[in-house]
Amino acid sequence: MKPYLRLFDFSQKIDYKVEILAGLTVAMTMIPESLSFAILAGFPPLVGLYAAFIMGLVTAVFGGRPGLVSGGAGATVVVLIALMKSNGLEYVFAAVALAGVIQILVGVFKFGKFIRLVPQPVMFGFVNGLAVIIFMAQFEQFKTVINGEVTWLTGQPLFIMGALVALTIAIVVLFPKITKAIPPSLVAIIVIFLIVLGFGIQTKTVSDIASVSGGFPPFHIPNIPLNFKTLEIIFPYALIMAGVGLTEGLLTLNLVDEITATRGNGNRECIAQGSANILNGFFFGMGGCPMIAQTLVNLSAGARARLSGIVAALTILIIILFGAPIIGLVPMAALTGVMIMVAIGTFEWASFRIINKMPKQDIFVGILVAAITVWLHNLALAVLIGVIISALVFAWESAKRIRARKYFDNDGVKHYEIYGPLFFGSVTAFTEKFDIHTDPQEVIIDFRECRVADMSGIDALNKLTERYKKEGKKLHLKHLSADCLQLLNNASEVIEVNILEDPTYKVAVDDI
Repeated sequence: MKPYLRLFDFSQKIDYKVEILAGLTVAMTMIPESLSFAILAGFPPLVGLYAAFIMGLVTAVFGGRPGLVSGGAGATVVVLIALMKSNGLEYVFAAVALAGVIQILVGVFKFGKFIRLVPQPVMFGFVNGLAVIIFMAQFEQFKTVINGEVTWLTGQPLFIMGALVALTIAIVVLFPKITKAIPPSLVAIIVIFLIVLGFGIQTKTVSDIASVSGGFPPFHIPNIPLNFKTLEIIFPYALIMAGVGLTEGLLTLNLVDEITATRGNGNRECIAQGSANILNGFFFGMGGCPMIAQTLVNLSAGARARLSGIVAALTILIIILFGAPIIGLVPMAALTGVMIMVAIGTFEWASFRIINKMPKQDIFVGILVAAITVWLHNLALAVLIGVIISALVFAWESAKRIRARKYFDNDGVKHYEIYGPLFFGSVTAFTEKFDIHTDPQEVIIDFRECRVADMSGIDALNKLTERYKKEGKKLHLKHLSADCLQLLNNASEVIEVNILEDPTYKVAVDDI
């Protein structure tokens, strides 16, 4: 297949009705969220909508997999709040564009594969924490501003809001039992919209958040000094934004892979996301990344192709240009109910069913990641901490697997057959296996079932050979793999020992 044809999978059968309806539903849920994030950061409201349009369109067409929805996400916007307050909007645009360049480089050098290092307990914690965040964020719609102070709704406004949200949830739950031809979320939004409009019910609407009326995204070169000092200011923010966006994006891609039983392309997603952010920097957008909530809305509506994402992005643009008066009347209660159902669907309820079968350390990691996600609202940090703890636990468990079988042959030579990996975590246990003072004059260490994995292992061999040399004893190393021998050759400080000649010993490596 020619490279330009790989953008689309022509063998995939597309249900156009499902894709279009799913795209409309996604657009309805993305607009208030993008507006909210823009206002939260102190940006003009349209900056959020432009980001939703640009991110959504570029990643839908060129992204790493169908079904993934990108927009002006809160995870990346939060990073830019401090820059906005200290240096202003022009520096934000420059940082967004630079973050895009970094993301493209990650994709070009194929670093996207490192998402494989995220273990399943971390994924459970990440998804569950995210579900809680989505759910808790909906309580903001039950608040209002009175005399400049934010207070909870009371009395009739609270009753109306609660009733409309409950009705939305009921429609989303029950409508699929009638028909699955139309996304229940879209039906719920339309029904609540008609009820509120028909009966003249006074409740919070999209227009209460901000205006969604405007024109095409204008081309705009960030008005900043082009010097090293500017780079010093924007680079840290760009680097963090790129990291957060890629982490959330690749985790979302991984989640969609599991839901759809297909496999996306992480490196291609990195390049698409970076390209979209560069365009954001030059077309008045606040940047963004894949949005898990909207992606789940898209998938739950039955979308499996790129068309739904394209429809969602174009719908947002049409609304900006022409549909603002109508969209402004959509009740926030309907969108709140839809997002609550998304939170419920996002939560990995299966994690409760298998919790008694999971190792205690995996349970701890999952709960910790979820807690950090909820507490700090920092998805990237939560995942990073989870991966580090999981890696330390793995190192500890691997260190305990180092063993040694000892025996004497007919010539009185003592043999040590080593089992398990020799690395920084197991060197102490490895060293304790040897009885140097009582060993005979000739000793053979057999590494057939062992692999020297790092320089800590080499250093352990170095110290071991020194101790045998001081005792005046001869030491042989046997069945070292080719890569272990290379490590020995590279370690100039290792004392020369007798390495017995063996047939070539192949070691499996991952060259992907």
